[in-house]
Amino acid sequence: MSYRIGTGIDFHQLAEGRSLWIGGIQIPHHKGAVGHSDADVLLHAICDALLGALALGDIGEHFPDTDPQWKNADSKKLLSTVAQSLRQEGWQVVNVDSTVVAQAPRLASHLPLMRETVAGLLGTDPQRVNIKAKTAEKMGPVGQGQSIEAQAVVLIRSTR
Repeated sequence: MSYRIGTGIDFHQLAEGRSLWIGGIQIPHHKGAVGHSDADVLLHAICDALLGALALGDIGEHFPDTDPQWKNADSKKLLSTVAQSLRQEGWQVVNVDSTVVAQAPRLASHLPLMRETVAGLLGTDPQRVNIKAKTAEKMGPVGQGQSIEAQAVVLIRSTR
């Protein structure tokens, strides 16, 4: 059986007047992520990790910010589309390990629902999805509340 690993990373600025979507759920906060789509930093990092494992480029190639059809797109649709490609290529998720870095808001209470949401979008068991939350210890743009970051690593295996 063949295995592949992929990594993904994403960053978004935070601004007033935007909704904050992380892991497919809306998080109450006075700032939201800025982007062409809903700017879900975690789902974007997972998309990139899966696309990388499949050697299919990155999220910008598949859902370019120059294409109006992706304007304000729900990132759950992006991850669902990538997951469908994964299955069509004959692969399945073994596990996802990810980290969201945000000074605020605190995310610990939201992690279980994020995990369930991501697992559902990937068509896998929530036990195969791990999501951690960290702060930037008040350092840099993330630590100053100006931006948010997420990183993801995925392991996939061939079903053929």
